[in-house]
Amino acid sequence: MDAFPSINEILEILNEIAEEIPGEFFRRLNKGIILLPDYKLHKNSKDPNKLYVMGEYSSDITGRQIRIYYGSLKKVYHDMPLEILKVKLKDVLLHEFTHHLESLAGENNLEIKDATALAKYMENDF
Repeated sequence: MDAFPSINEILEILNEIAEEIPGEFFRRLNKGIILLPDYKLHKNSKDPNKLYVMGEYSSDITGRQIRIYYGSLKKVYHDMPLEILKVKLKDVLLHEFTHHLESLAGENNLEIKDATALAKYMENDF
């Protein structure tokens, strides 16, 4: 890939991916999916192998939302071919949708899996 896609191009790709997702998955996702220009480091990120947050699901008294961080995507996937980048974007979005659906069902299996992956990251001495 010559240059990382612009934020508008990434938004277009995310919209295409979202259109493939069954409508019922969007139930109670009242704050929708947003693409933020920022990057976000995980609060436990360590140098030199920084842990970037690609996306996150949130649920509070105002509603439920999926946030995708363009800046994080750009930092991690900057030299990735477009077709592979599209797969990664789909993985991120579906990961966050899994959090949403588990939240609706009162489950937290993916949170446990994420916590296990974070624990392994924290054990590494970089």
